[in-house]
Order: sequence, then structure tokens, then C-alpha cells
Amino acid sequence: MTGFREMADDDVDATVQLWRDCGLTRPWNDPYKDISFARDGGCSAILVCETGGRIAATVMVGHDGHRGMLYYVAVAPTFQRQGLGRSAVRAAEAWLGARGVWKVNLLVRAENAAVKGFYESLGYEVNPVLCMARKIQNP
Repeated sequence: MTGFREMADDDVDATVQLWRDCGLTRPWNDPYKDISFARDGGCSAILVCETGGRIAATVMVGHDGHRGMLYYVAVAPTFQRQGLGRSAVRAAEAWLGARGVWKVNLLVRAENAAVKGFYESLGYEVNPVLCMARKIQNP
């Protein structure tokens, strides 16, 4: 197992498959579009860890100039419970820290109690804020 590195073009299909295997994709979000958008921005990246020549873990990380965000934290089912999720989060935090970002936010689906517990074990806590959203339809 190696450390985390920025995603390469050859990693895209394997990364999407990992996200699907981990149940992270949704029909209304095109993972290929998400990857392209993250990789094209100067304020975001997708970090991957591979073992045995295959993508074992990922994290999408970015910032808006004020706060960092984590998305698509994924560990292949055969590699779960071995510390890769923790390593993915720490790699993303290091990526943000290197850019002067001092706080990170993330979103967890309300029904995902196991993942909430995972992040709590890493020192994350629920902030008493309301997250509002609106889809912008591009022409």
C-alpha cells in the first residue's frame, strides 16, 4: 500500500467504480462530471491510494478560500477497517493545511449513522448550523 497521491487520468474509471461499490453515487450526480470539475479547479483535487495496482481509497478535497470540504471519502470494501479511511481524511486535511485552510467541513447523509460515528472518532462534530441548497440549472 502506498500513500495518497493526486488522481491521474488512468485512475478515473477505477475511481468511479470504487464510488459505486461503496454506494456513494446517486443517479442525479454524474461522478465523471464531479471528477472533471474537481480536477479542473485550482482549489480542489482527488487524492487516491492504490494497493496491488488498484485504487483502494479516495477522497475529493477542496476549498472556497475560507473553508475546506471533503467529498467521496471511499475505501474499497476489501480494505475497510484497516485505517485507510482515517488516512484518506488525514491526507485531505494535510492537502488543505498546505494551502492555508484551517477548518474543514463535510456532509454526511442523516441516515448514515456508521459514517457519522467514523467522523466523530476522528474529532469531527456536528455544528449547529442549517445547510441550505438550491440546484442551479446551467443553460
